[in-house]
Amino acid sequence: MGNHRAGKRERSRGSRPSPVVPTTTLGYTGGGKRRATKPVHAGSRKGLVPGLASVPTAVGAAALLLAAGGAVTLSQNGSAPVDFSQASVRAASSDISAALANRQQAVSRDSRRQALADAADAELQDAADAQLVERDARVQKLALSAQSWADELAKNLWASPLPPGTYRLTARFGQFGLWASSHTGLDFAAPHGTPILAIAAGVVTETGMDGAYGNKTVVTLEDGTEIWYAHQSSYGVSVGDTVVPGQQIGTVGNTGRSTGPHLHLEVRPGAGDPVDPYSALLVHGVTP
Repeated sequence: MGNHRAGKRERSRGSRPSPVVPTTTLGYTGGGKRRATKPVHAGSRKGLVPGLASVPTAVGAAALLLAAGGAVTLSQNGSAPVDFSQASVRAASSDISAALANRQQAVSRDSRRQALADAADAELQDAADAQLVERDARVQKLALSAQSWADELAKNLWASPLPPGTYRLTARFGQFGLWASSHTGLDFAAPHGTPILAIAAGVVTETGMDGAYGNKTVVTLEDGTEIWYAHQSSYGVSVGDTVVPGQQIGTVGNTGRSTGPHLHLEVRPGAGDPVDPYSALLVHGVTP
């Protein structure tokens, strides 16, 4: 009766089978008694996806395949597979090596370029220094030449025969009157003892008393022109002395045929006949 009701209840719940639970025998008493059973638990946890190895196992396998020269292809979300083959590793290594080589070449080019620039700068500096030395030498040479020329000009420059402001002109060249013939020089009236100055560079060729000229000094210039200084009261140079413009050669006096203390100046080119001293002084930059 009880089994019959149980069978009806089973049929009313449907034909859905009961889940099968693995059992294990705990003991057997014999005599046809029912065995005691309990669920069996797995000894180790299986992977999340049946048939797929765990992550550590997959990584180890991939490493072994790479070491053996094999190929492992992974795919994510249907994207293109990533190749980890030994060839691809070699290709990537080759690309890195090429990039490093290119970088080294660029650094080397930059270093060579800098070295060339430094060498060019040094060469330009050396050239500039050489040009400066050459220029300084030329300037020094020009300075010496200019000084020599200035000295030569200084020797040829003429000066006033008396200090400025100490004299006045009283008789000109070519005048007639107190002289037996026309006047042969230019007279500078000045106080007795006023310094007489050489008007040009030359050599003293004569000093002494000369009749109507009184005490006279003659200076011969380089071109042979003679300058006569007459009526002196004293001499300041001797025959053979070299004089320069402005150098004192005597003092104003009243010796010879003279009406008062003055300097009688004559200019005789080539030791010949006299010319107008006033014009000669003007030509040489001196205004009496």
